[in-house]
This record gives sequence, structure tokens and C-alpha cells, in this order.
Amino acid sequence: MPPEAPKAAPAPKDNRWKLVEAAMRRHGYKSHALIETLHTAQEAYGFLEEPVLRAVAQGLRVPLSKVYGVATFYNFFSLKPQGEHTCVVCTGTACYIKGAGDIMEAIEKKFGIEGGETTPDGKISLLTARCFGSCGLAPAAVFDSEVAGKLTVETTLSRLEKWST
Repeated sequence: MPPEAPKAAPAPKDNRWKLVEAAMRRHGYKSHALIETLHTAQEAYGFLEEPVLRAVAQGLRVPLSKVYGVATFYNFFSLKPQGEHTCVVCTGTACYIKGAGDIMEAIEKKFGIEGGETTPDGKISLLTARCFGSCGLAPAAVFDSEVAGKLTVETTLSRLEKWST
């Protein structure tokens, strides 16, 4: 008989939460399912809000600090709602040396946002990552899940301007 789900924390009991519960149930509510459960929650909700993090912690019987630590460590997870489009700029050594800092500065100036923020109109979220493992493409960024390399300030801004209209 599979383990019974613990009493749920105050998380939404809608179809989205049912998907998260199903992910935990598939793994017997074991702590090793934390990352997969957070992925499911992120896909279902669009971001990881505090009540969901608390419910996952309780459901998997892990400390909230561990859930929060995993959610903030991995670049894929977001604790805030994301924009309609996402630009993730690699700031690893190779990319930085080849101009990622200039690209970030230009985006910040042009759109009035910093890494981790979303434009006021909700169109673009700007994120950073330490390394994509695509050093040969430096400087690189991911535009809505599509990796682009050998970027310049101009090509990056041009691409983002298409999203902001």
C-alpha cells in the first residue's frame, strides 16, 4: 500500500495543485522527488509562490529551507511571475569576457530592468545564468528556450525590441 499523503498545507486545491500532488504521489512522497515536484509546480503555476513551496515541503516531509534553497539555486525556478517572454543571459567567464556584461548593461538601460526583473508591461523577463556550457558561442543567451550565440548588443536589443511591441 503506498504511503498516505500528509495533511496538505494551505495550497490551492485546483487542477494545478492536483498535478503537483500527482508528482509527489508517483514518488511515494519521498524527498528525492523535490526537483521533479518543483518542476511540475513551476509548469502548473508559472512560478513558485510561497504557499506552493510550503505545501511541497510538507508533502515531501522536507524542511521549507531545503525547498526554498533548491528553488533559488537552480536557474529554471522562479519565485516571481515571469513575463510573456524570457531572456536569460549567460554571465559565465567566457561570455562575460566576450561582452555579456555590455549586453546586460544595454538591456538594463533600454528596458529599465535588472537581472531577475520583468518589464512593467509584463512582456520581458531578464534573467542571468552562470554558464550554459556553450562557451564556443560566447556571448550567449536563451530567448524563450532558444539558445543564441555570438551575440552583440545590437542583435540582442533588436531581438528584445520585437517582443516589446
